[in-house]
Amino acid sequence: MRKAAKEKERMNHKKSKRKIAMAAGITISLLLLFYVLLVNFLVSAALVPSFMEKLEAFERITKDSYAAQVQTSDIKGNRQTALNETKEWLQKAKHQKISAETEDGYTLIAETFPAEENTADSRCSATEEISDGEEILSTEESHKWVLLLHGYTGWKEEMYPFAYWYHTQGFHAVVPDLRCQGESEGDFIGMGWTDHFDCMLWIDYILSKDAEAKIVIHGQSMGAATALMMTGEELPENIQAVVSDCAYTDAYRMFGEKIKEWFKLPAFPLVDSACLMLKLRGGYDLKDASALEAVKKSRTPTLFIHGDSDAMISVQMSKELYEAANCEKELLIVEGAGHGQAQEKDPDTYYNTIEEFLNKMLESCQ
Repeated sequence: MRKAAKEKERMNHKKSKRKIAMAAGITISLLLLFYVLLVNFLVSAALVPSFMEKLEAFERITKDSYAAQVQTSDIKGNRQTALNETKEWLQKAKHQKISAETEDGYTLIAETFPAEENTADSRCSATEEISDGEEILSTEESHKWVLLLHGYTGWKEEMYPFAYWYHTQGFHAVVPDLRCQGESEGDFIGMGWTDHFDCMLWIDYILSKDAEAKIVIHGQSMGAATALMMTGEELPENIQAVVSDCAYTDAYRMFGEKIKEWFKLPAFPLVDSACLMLKLRGGYDLKDASALEAVKKSRTPTLFIHGDSDAMISVQMSKELYEAANCEKELLIVEGAGHGQAQEKDPDTYYNTIEEFLNKMLESCQ
């Protein structure tokens, strides 16, 4: 009897251990499943526009962007002036919508604004020709081009005020919607990484139109990071300067900061898990999207610009990029400017600095 009782007790103990092990396994599996779903959610909430719309994430991002800016009367006034001038220019400016196909089958859209003859390269002198007794003023065609790149969750229209200024300087402007934003197709926002490959399509377009093109790449925020990532690649000599306005150092660091800010969650290990999830779903790794690593290999003259009151991307990031850049470089810090507001806080200094920088970097017309 005692032996049977002990055997029964032993069997019950085994069953109890199995139940505990099974319960622990189920709990761990559920926690793991929850973690995977959480990571998947975070990736979609930050990088998939169709999902972001369902979450009304764009409203949150808009609010955060507004909070990262400085709302002073001078900035508001300069912004409105720029918008009014741009609107007036757009009513009469020649422009054309163009498209390009990525290797993975997405159609990208850009707007082009050709330079007008009377705004062509101011450093090229007009030539006078005599024909049938009449004096004809012939202005040499401009070879100056600018590729203008918008920021995270932005669209090409945000860069039109810059296109207007470059137009007054005799530039042809190409203004694309980056992958998965605006009119351009895509599944995941590229954080500069997929974008910097995509943007070579626009460089190819420019060179197909003008083999002598002198190209400037001017980006803001994520667009600036995209431009800097391009400088880490082997680029055509035609790309002669970059203007980087409020760029971040790398997407990995930015993603970690935003997870803490937006979702009140720890960056580690979520960001590393998000990198793996994004690699599986989107085909790229946030760790690859590093402007900081790219500028270490850069040979493209670069003007770094940042507002010292930027609450979205710290001015320290542009300082780090400037220090790391292995190229001819300049740094402009605009006091009192928030995120993407340097041109609105002090437009004269902003555009004069760009003009002087580009005059030095672009080769003179032959």
